[in-house]
Amino acid sequence: MASTEIAYNLSPMLIVYKDGRAERLVGNELVHPSLDPLTVVESKDIVISPETPVSARIYRPKPTAEPHKLPLLIYIHGGGFCIESAFSPTYHHHLNSLVAEANVIAISVEYRRAPEHPLPIAYEDSWTALKWVAAHSAGTGPEEWLNKIADFNRVYFAGDSAGANVANKMAIRVGMEGVAGLNLKGLMLVHPYFWGEKLIGDEEKLKPEERWFIEKLWYVACPTISGLDDPIVNPEFEPNLGKVTAERVAVYVAEKDALKDRGRFYSECLKKSGWGGAVEVTETKGQGHVFHLFNPTSDDAVQFVGKLAAFLNGGPRD
Repeated sequence: MASTEIAYNLSPMLIVYKDGRAERLVGNELVHPSLDPLTVVESKDIVISPETPVSARIYRPKPTAEPHKLPLLIYIHGGGFCIESAFSPTYHHHLNSLVAEANVIAISVEYRRAPEHPLPIAYEDSWTALKWVAAHSAGTGPEEWLNKIADFNRVYFAGDSAGANVANKMAIRVGMEGVAGLNLKGLMLVHPYFWGEKLIGDEEKLKPEERWFIEKLWYVACPTISGLDDPIVNPEFEPNLGKVTAERVAVYVAEKDALKDRGRFYSECLKKSGWGGAVEVTETKGQGHVFHLFNPTSDDAVQFVGKLAAFLNGGPRD
């Protein structure tokens, strides 16, 4: 019989019971891949590793009369490592919009989630997906969309919140281990989920319950962390941060997001790490954490997707 004793109540996100069971309160709805009538973006689902399991949803924009290779976006969804899915309506809508606006091919990774599958499993699943994608660089992989459309000289990693944390980890690992056939041009971190033992910026102003939620979620996602200055939590203590292999990094923060100062601090840590690329921080005024996902048709969200698309096309970040 399932335990009803609560270990952690992380409402409105999830409840974790003492027997290890997790009750996800949001982010449970899934939608099928489709030909989106609004953006004319087509999507389909693929199995990357049946044993693990790791899968993904791949998106391509409306075909042109003269086919040519397009930048490749590898996207990692957020949700505190615990909720949401690459197949949820939230991320399906977002990727449709971004792919149409930027005219890129994208692959949105479905990784296993904590607490049943604690970190580093999300990192390992994303690495498995990344290597699978890279296996198409010579045009001989199992997925024809990647073989025919993707330009492996223009690859971008992106993620929001916890997904941004994963995307950063993947960019470091590519720099450390290398991935044949893949040229990482840019890394996009949207409202990244980092933290630390010492409060910075406006974090002193947070309510105790807000701090408790942010910090406890880390221990739910990864019970084996050494503390809130563990390298996966706090980039200041990531010894390999300078190995980020992207030429350009864009960090996006929101004025009313409790994590905003961590995004800025990440950029400072990256500059001090010896990394030789260009990093810029863009702030959205008057908005909170992942506002563009919660209210995707708002003016600010539409403009924000435009900024992401501009970065994907090598343009300005403002």
